[in-house]
Amino acid sequence: MNRFSAMEAFVRVIETGSFSGAARQLRIGQPAVSKAVAQIEERLGVRLLLRTTHGLTPTESGQNFYEHARRAIEEVEEADLAARGAGAALSGRLRICAAVTFARLHIMPHLPAFLDQHPALDVDVILDDRNVDLIEAGVDVALRMGSLTDSSLTARKIGQGRRVVLATPSYFAKAGEPQTPTDLLAHQAVIYDQRGGGAAWIFRQGSAETSVTLKGRVRVTAAEGVREAVFSDLGLTVSSAWMFASELQTGRVRAVLEDWALPPIDLWSVFPTGRQASVKARAFANFIEARLFGKDAVEADAANVAESAVGAADGPFSA
Repeated sequence: MNRFSAMEAFVRVIETGSFSGAARQLRIGQPAVSKAVAQIEERLGVRLLLRTTHGLTPTESGQNFYEHARRAIEEVEEADLAARGAGAALSGRLRICAAVTFARLHIMPHLPAFLDQHPALDVDVILDDRNVDLIEAGVDVALRMGSLTDSSLTARKIGQGRRVVLATPSYFAKAGEPQTPTDLLAHQAVIYDQRGGGAAWIFRQGSAETSVTLKGRVRVTAAEGVREAVFSDLGLTVSSAWMFASELQTGRVRAVLEDWALPPIDLWSVFPTGRQASVKARAFANFIEARLFGKDAVEADAANVAESAVGAADGPFSA
């Protein structure tokens, strides 16, 4: 096995977590994969993998080698794409990351169309409401909502979602419907206890501004829990409209105080710091942008931080 093939075998071992998984993906025998990794370790003079009863774990040297090897493989794939032309299909593996509920509602339904466009591409979807370390998790592109506090991230703003106050009609029938932001103080609130949520909100109407700190017996650290708490009539909530897009359309939940504006929530495509976003990562970010905002997918330089995007006129996302 040549040097590049051995490097690819090692990357597949890390990504699948086993020699057998890598062998299946590469369609070669497991002994050939084991031999390739052993040859790399012998050539470098360092241990790359720790073999335990629980599986394979990369050493610090192994993790560093994986990150650089994966980058090299991506660059070779991009060189192939450039040589074949812009219409060439993507191939290999793409790792994306997004919040659980956002992915379930607004990524997974569109994934079949993306995979149909690129039949040689495999996709790993990492679901986490927290902001995972992209380098450590081997993520190519993440979709994140809210303000980006880490200025070192390579990111592109692809649109905005509006925030609303909402609850079920049965909750409002029992507790009454707030007419002003200060009326919210008399209500039970389901509070999303993650970045982009919280209890303190500023409402604006023309030149008027009202600050309200919600009160509630239920705090939830995942959007799925917020949805179920609202459906169970545990209270109203301040939420991005995307989280309840279908239910707002069907009337299962109803928005109130719509003549007052809440701060919108930004949607970003975020790429690992320190290297250019891969063709696959940019293609996926552009695809999602087109699907959610009805825009033509225009390849944008992912290094242009905070580039604005124009959204669709209706729906949970807007300019």
